[in-house]
Amino acid sequence: MMDNTKAPPVVLQTNITSVPAPPYPGPPPVPVMATNTAQVQHSVQIVQPPPIQVVQPVQPTVVHTTQVTAVQTMPTTVPGQVQCPRCHNVVVSQVEYKSGALAWLICAILGLFICWPCCWIPFVVDDCKDIYHQCPVCHSTMNIHKRL
Repeated sequence: MMDNTKAPPVVLQTNITSVPAPPYPGPPPVPVMATNTAQVQHSVQIVQPPPIQVVQPVQPTVVHTTQVTAVQTMPTTVPGQVQCPRCHNVVVSQVEYKSGALAWLICAILGLFICWPCCWIPFVVDDCKDIYHQCPVCHSTMNIHKRL
């Protein structure tokens, strides 16, 4: 049989260092409901947004340049002051007369229809010849004035 005697409880002892518990934050705030609307105070804080900076677009600076193009009227029958296209000097052109189409046409008309011994006359008259304007510096031909 068994003995009905009770054995004393076994207690185990351990070394527990005591660490203090963290502080209790307290209960959460409870909203207070007012029954009277006159007692309700609204705490409204007006928050203004930061000022808006208006940035004007930068307009590009436009520089207008005017290019003047001078058109020279080339002299026809007399020497004229022009700028040479080759040496770029401003000079008075030299004039040289050379027989052209008008001199040969007058020669043909004189020889066939009027008086053949006079057909040499257009080759000595400057008003029947073409006019060549030349630069006195570089001797290039600047303009040819053709009579026909």
